[in-house]
Amino acid sequence: MTDVTLYHWEPNANSGKPMLALFEKGVAFDSHYLDLLNFDQHKPDYLAVNPLGTIPAMKHGDLVLTESTAIMEYVDEAFDGPRLMPADPVDQWRTRWWMKFMDQWLAPSFSMIGWSVFVGPSVRQKDPAELEAAIDRIPMPERRVAWRKAINGAFSPEEMAESQRRVGLGIGYLEEALGQRLWLASDSYGLADINGFNLAYAIPLSQPHLCNDELTPNIMRWLRAIYARPATRACWALGRTDLARRISLLESEPA
Repeated sequence: MTDVTLYHWEPNANSGKPMLALFEKGVAFDSHYLDLLNFDQHKPDYLAVNPLGTIPAMKHGDLVLTESTAIMEYVDEAFDGPRLMPADPVDQWRTRWWMKFMDQWLAPSFSMIGWSVFVGPSVRQKDPAELEAAIDRIPMPERRVAWRKAINGAFSPEEMAESQRRVGLGIGYLEEALGQRLWLASDSYGLADINGFNLAYAIPLSQPHLCNDELTPNIMRWLRAIYARPATRACWALGRTDLARRISLLESEPA
């Protein structure tokens, strides 16, 4: 047992960010897997930890932390190990710029597409009454709306088109930035890369017409470099679904 417990789903998107930060820092932690597709995050045991029912959450002693990007920064400051926030103020600004861009602008679009093609279909076969009861337990009204849209395939064509437009722009921004430096925000690997990788690692699979070795060599080089890190391999080994197995696409070398 350790004094750190991470409540998480797959090493993907929000759950993967603090997971990978902990592995990079070499922090031992107890992994508490929550099956998002089984609505574990809205059951009483977890709501006692985080009443909002969002994942991930992390316990450090008696302290409970929520919000994945804030947890990453806490992990970097609270524990020994390699620094993940650059020392240079300009690089710090760039790190926070990218994390804000990812969290507030790009991630919601990736999420809508992912919910439409994976999450919704994955739970749609459950008993309708059971599904409705599970949705009614969700504490946050906006999350209830999102779940119903995903389950019913109710994202509008306009919403999906706007998400796809943002993804295309985001890929362009990433490719340009990674053509200027080895890592996303500075000359060293850090929080911006952890944040970005958890969002973008499957882009070559989900958006092959926009992201591939020919069109986006800088993104592909960056994704493969992060996947090759021992911490990334250890983190993704905690995955239990096909979401985690998608990362195998990064094992192929450029043609």
